[in-house]
Amino acid sequence: MQQIRDAILAGDTSGEEFAALEVPESYRAVTVHKDEVGLFEGLDSKDKDPRKTLHLDDVPVPELGPGEALVAVMASAINYNTVWTSIFEPVSTFGFLERYGRLSPLSKRHDLPYHIVGSDLAGVVLRTGPGVHLWHPGDEVVAHCLSVELESPDGHNDTMLDPEQRIWGFETNFGGLAEIALVKSNQLMPKPAHLTWEEAASPGLVNSTAYRQLVSRNGAGMKQGDNVLIWGASGGLGGFATQYALNGGATPVCVVSNDEKADICRAMGAELIINRSEKAYKFWKNEHEQDPAEWRRFGKDIRELTGGEDVDIVFEHPGRETFGASVYAARKGGTIVTCASTSGFMHQYDNRYLWMNLKRIIGSHFANYRESWEANRLIAKGMIHPTLSQSYPLEETGQAALDVHRNAHQGKVGVLCLAPEEGLGVRDPELRAKHESAINRFRGV
Repeated sequence: MQQIRDAILAGDTSGEEFAALEVPESYRAVTVHKDEVGLFEGLDSKDKDPRKTLHLDDVPVPELGPGEALVAVMASAINYNTVWTSIFEPVSTFGFLERYGRLSPLSKRHDLPYHIVGSDLAGVVLRTGPGVHLWHPGDEVVAHCLSVELESPDGHNDTMLDPEQRIWGFETNFGGLAEIALVKSNQLMPKPAHLTWEEAASPGLVNSTAYRQLVSRNGAGMKQGDNVLIWGASGGLGGFATQYALNGGATPVCVVSNDEKADICRAMGAELIINRSEKAYKFWKNEHEQDPAEWRRFGKDIRELTGGEDVDIVFEHPGRETFGASVYAARKGGTIVTCASTSGFMHQYDNRYLWMNLKRIIGSHFANYRESWEANRLIAKGMIHPTLSQSYPLEETGQAALDVHRNAHQGKVGVLCLAPEEGLGVRDPELRAKHESAINRFRGV
């Protein structure tokens, strides 16, 4: 691995030289173990500690199949799916790997007693399998996390509808929190040249998810002039949704939990901000009953900010805690677009506000290759910026996941894999200089 790291850090190693480098038999990777699935039984989610189940192991390099690539990973990032994997909620991911393993002799590689996690990466292509023509050893890349087989006709208008659609590093093995990752070649995209390795790795999953959910015709189809309510507007998903709203001529109404997060939203250019901790909304009277009076208070607060207008779009991802209020808050004919459900998957809302007011609920899940490419292109052009707040070394991935689990973070939390330190990998310093303050907006908060 040291030879590979040195070749990348040199910055001028040719593709032929990368192709000649020996790929090691094993590499370090962050894993969860199948024999620990019951470790947290009986504990509440908040008491489950990812540090106990995320291990740094030496694992064999997987066989490279057709249409695939091995990538030397310089940096990765934490997403909530890694938290879910580490605490075995809502289900153990080993069920995903077992089902994938039954699909074909090649997919059998993924059904192992350990799961290498991580759905983001920035790095360098080491090897490509048969049938790969666009990518070559030495290419600096990022990867999006959509893994599809595309043998069914269902996915050929929108690859997210492929029956064998999976999220790499969550529903597949050999993810990005490692020194080497195995990806399909149609997951690869060019690394934005003005960003460091850790900055380039951090947008992947959440940036593409926010793009499809808010901008794409497959999601809310946001247009100029729309009022967009964004929950967690300075977080991993919300930080990109806020940027897309501003960049696309819409008006974000940013919901945050403290003054520091409000300041981040203002730094991005947002003006309409609701601090839910100050407002002390209690959308639920108890575990079983919501409080419509609190929905109405919330809607009134929104209209006071917008000059009397309800929101056209609600960017939903907390789920159970907020969904009833979201359905209420959308204007007549408005759209609630939802993913993730980090506060709970079982949503409840008053259907009268949906049906009688002609509102729509749209489910949105990650993004197809085209949407991911467009989202990455906007990053590369300096029109949308990373939301990285801090990075951990690979050895401290458990702590990084715990930060995300406890919401003790801002934006995205990065992980250095082969990169020995932060700040490396910038190839276009001139473009970077134009956007330095925006790139570092989430740092140190």
